[in-house]
Amino acid sequence: MPNDKTASKHSRQLLFSEAIAQPKAIPAQTASQGHTSPPVDQPALDATDRILQEIASVGQRLEAMDLKITDLTLASSSIRADIAGFRETANNLDQRLSALEDHVATTLIRKKN
Repeated sequence: MPNDKTASKHSRQLLFSEAIAQPKAIPAQTASQGHTSPPVDQPALDATDRILQEIASVGQRLEAMDLKITDLTLASSSIRADIAGFRETANNLDQRLSALEDHVATTLIRKKN
């Protein structure tokens, strides 16, 4: 089963081959002065439109990915702040435990004497 990248490449190749295989020229509208524009290769224009739509779609997907990356970056910063808070709490608890141990040791020494 082809992946998205292979399918997209195949799709582009088909668009170009269609445009080349069907060179049907369609005359442009006649200007009010009676002059005509050079003929327009409609299949090539259609292929170009489809390619531009695909490019726009890729651009939209990139924007969505950029938003996700921004969200993940913000979440990462929040997590780092939480971790820093947890470390500070752990340090405070460690200091309180040390003070409690000192107090217990002092109390035991007093009881012995």
